[in-house]
Amino acid sequence: MDGRELYKIYAPAVAKWIDWVHPVPFVAIDTYNRKPIVDWIDRKAIFLKEYQQDAAIFIDLPGKESIELGIDLAHNGYRPIPIFNGTDEQQGSQATTDTYLIESCLINGGEKLKNIKLENDANPAFLLDSYRTNRYRAKESIFDNSWDLYKQDIPSAEYFKQNGITRIIVVGSALQPDLKKIFLKFQERGMDIYITDGYLSPKKIILAKTIKERLEKEEI
Repeated sequence: MDGRELYKIYAPAVAKWIDWVHPVPFVAIDTYNRKPIVDWIDRKAIFLKEYQQDAAIFIDLPGKESIELGIDLAHNGYRPIPIFNGTDEQQGSQATTDTYLIESCLINGGEKLKNIKLENDANPAFLLDSYRTNRYRAKESIFDNSWDLYKQDIPSAEYFKQNGITRIIVVGSALQPDLKKIFLKFQERGMDIYITDGYLSPKKIILAKTIKERLEKEEI
């Protein structure tokens, strides 16, 4: 299966939300001859008792775990939407983010996803890499392929609400700064934000700007 074929599995032409599937890793799959990983884990979305018609999910775990959990959510009716945006280092180099593992794991996920029947309007489960903001470089020769999520990378709060989604569930150990910035605006537009570690039931959180953020905007 080449990158184009794999992309079409994650982004079938007739499905909703596919405009946000990022093509970057699928191009790299062909360029660098990625192979499936051998230690795929069939994770379970323990935090989710049933399909939530009014909720979109953002899985912010290490990339491999996000993809594995995303496939289980597909069995529960959600469409996995990969939004990985890290570029690959030159062959033989070290990098701050392991895009190789993500790209290889997308192959495994695609093989499973093609056998799962999803509704065209299935709610999205956006797949993120929690290591995306890792900018620590032990030495100058390490390639910095870190990245941030921006508001234009995902649907707007208005678009979510127009499509019946009023809640965001984040799966992760904490809300990272790039997500907080986006979801603070979502909250201001009437959407509720929840977080779970992947095991416990999602808990609603109230986001607020820090004093530093308010000073920067001259709000105080």
